[in-house]
Amino acid sequence: MNNINTREELKKLSTAFSQNENLVLILAAGHGKRIKSSTSKMLHPIWGVPTVERVRHAMNSGIGNNNTIIVVGIKALEVAGIVGIHENNSFVFQEEQNGTGDAVNIALKNVEIPKRTKYCYIIYADMGLIDSEAISQFKVSFVESNTDMMALTGIFEGDEKDNYYGRIVRAKEFTLDGTKSKYKDFVIEIKEHKDILALDKNYITKYKDETFEFTKSELLSIKEYNTGVYGFKIEYLQKYIDYLQTNNAQKELYITDLISIFNNENLSVGAVSPIKMYVVLGFNNKSVLKEMEDIARNNIYQKIKDIITIADKDDFFIADDILANIIKLDKKDKPLDIYIGKGVRIESGVSINYGLMLHENVILSGNIIFGENVIIHDRVRITTFEGQEFIISDNVEIMHTNHLQGHVRIGKNTKIERHVCITGSDSEPVIIGSDVLIKGTSYIYGCKIDDNVYIEGSTLYNKHIKAIYNSDNKIIHVKFIAPDPEGENAIEDL
Repeated sequence: MNNINTREELKKLSTAFSQNENLVLILAAGHGKRIKSSTSKMLHPIWGVPTVERVRHAMNSGIGNNNTIIVVGIKALEVAGIVGIHENNSFVFQEEQNGTGDAVNIALKNVEIPKRTKYCYIIYADMGLIDSEAISQFKVSFVESNTDMMALTGIFEGDEKDNYYGRIVRAKEFTLDGTKSKYKDFVIEIKEHKDILALDKNYITKYKDETFEFTKSELLSIKEYNTGVYGFKIEYLQKYIDYLQTNNAQKELYITDLISIFNNENLSVGAVSPIKMYVVLGFNNKSVLKEMEDIARNNIYQKIKDIITIADKDDFFIADDILANIIKLDKKDKPLDIYIGKGVRIESGVSINYGLMLHENVILSGNIIFGENVIIHDRVRITTFEGQEFIISDNVEIMHTNHLQGHVRIGKNTKIERHVCITGSDSEPVIIGSDVLIKGTSYIYGCKIDDNVYIEGSTLYNKHIKAIYNSDNKIIHVKFIAPDPEGENAIEDL
């Protein structure tokens, strides 16, 4: 698809802005070469959600009263398509990746910014651990400080050789000529890692009327780094964005250079770090992505470890909405008695309930509604497509390795033993009554099964199975194969 068509498609996914005070810019144009994946870096999931979506949600929740521009570039329509259409959300296309400053400039010049906009917040789309709490704290710090620009910074805790972030350069205690500085610890600029490595002599820089000298080693040893989150008074951002130049090792326009520009224009610049340092992590490779996923998992575990039982804290997945439901249920005056086995995965949309036991490697995906005291044994997979509903009533037990999918309803006290496959479509659902037993290698599609039925080793397609009693008043067992076989001529005994 050519760039003209890309822009047209992005317009279809964009919505009009309201007269909000805040503008959010999410920079999602890069692909991420170091991640070594055909999938855009922005679409790699953190705890089940694409990182660009996690960032968008955190910004909207943490900033509030905002419009959002998402800058996309490589694989633009894939990224925009995953985000989808939202209120007060617009996409712009950065055709060539000429730096973060260029991305911001394109966003500001290609979208009509409402006149009421006062502040602009900028963030990278790969910061998948950022949360609304950290963003809200940053917003409060920025607004209350009344600075013209503020950067959210991190403190690097590892070996400086592994620190590839831009360093926060602050005024030293003494100036170049040995006098004591009036501006000690004021933010001078952000020096990119590659530009520090390119230095062949000491670095001399100015802050207002004072001059400072840094050795290359001093710059590399700075622990405070740029996270890529900024707050601006938008009038100054719009005024000075065109001042950016490409006089750096990458020959790109850096948004970080605005710090020096603001200082030279006698505007105020601040920097603040979050309370939880992990929220500012971004990733460029698979190992850091894995580290972020582990942090997300541990955060979930810490929130619910004393509410439910989790067999293996390093091997489970519970989607965010499930977590919220667990915490909500815990506030009621009744113990949950929920057990999550090793390797269990509960994806978004599942409605859990009291007494739910999920043994090893159970996978639940879709609109699944549980009654109370349901037991699901090892390696069971239950899924639905969009618009379908899978209802499991109280005291149901589903044994090992079963695969159940689609539009299905299972009545109370029913037991489904091993090697059973059940499929219900929108037009032909499966309705299973109460006190039913299904066992053996059975396949059931689009059937209605009455209460108390016993099925064993059957293939049932669009059938109504009734509870028929024999002369001893016992349920007659159903062993039925349907439909009639086809292709018999292709089969012979060995």
